[in-house]
Amino acid sequence: MKRKGSGVKPIEIGDITQVPYSKEQWKILQAKRGLAIDIMNKLAANNIQTLIYGSICRGDVTEKSDIDLFIPFQISSFKLELTLEQNKLNIYEKRIVQATPKHLVKAHIYLSELICITFPLTSIREREFDFIRFGGALTLEELLENRRVPGVDKRLMLIEPTETGHKESPIMGLESIVAKKVGVNVGLVKERVRVLTTRDKVGRTGVYLNIELSPDENIEEIFKQIVDKNPIVRRRTKI
Repeated sequence: MKRKGSGVKPIEIGDITQVPYSKEQWKILQAKRGLAIDIMNKLAANNIQTLIYGSICRGDVTEKSDIDLFIPFQISSFKLELTLEQNKLNIYEKRIVQATPKHLVKAHIYLSELICITFPLTSIREREFDFIRFGGALTLEELLENRRVPGVDKRLMLIEPTETGHKESPIMGLESIVAKKVGVNVGLVKERVRVLTTRDKVGRTGVYLNIELSPDENIEEIFKQIVDKNPIVRRRTKI
């Protein structure tokens, strides 16, 4: 399956804008959150705790918004896939992905084009948690409390939930303030601004690793083959 790009351009200047939600948007948000809660509950029943991140946490969803779940620890893919099978959650696609040689190597298990469960294949550093928090993240308990949190979208707009919807504002030039609001290191905010604005100017450059697996391939076995052949990935496994 061809992975979809965002097709969204960063916004560099602008005022704070109030965005009220229609009844339909609230309905979409609740439906997507309900589906996420169902999956997260089924995983939690098997001691697999997850975070949800992105627009569902902020509230600025559309029908095409992804449901992105992250397992914040290394886990056997066999255990995860068995749990999915036992709960009649079919696997749509499997991938091994690494954004750059310095970043976390991750496995993606897609349940559909819009539902993805990600888990680490290498050790997680605090910077990688910051990356998730940058866009907004919630635990299952926080999702059940119907919480929403601020986060930055792909346009580099800070989305801050309000009672009627959200307010949004560009983050360029306000990186330190944004870092405090979303709870991440200011260095990461500056990095995301640099990466996304550069990508907009020179075009999407892709990721370092993006390997699709067949349904019967074992994620750890394929990852070991990659590590054996690729010294750059091998070095990342030792961090």
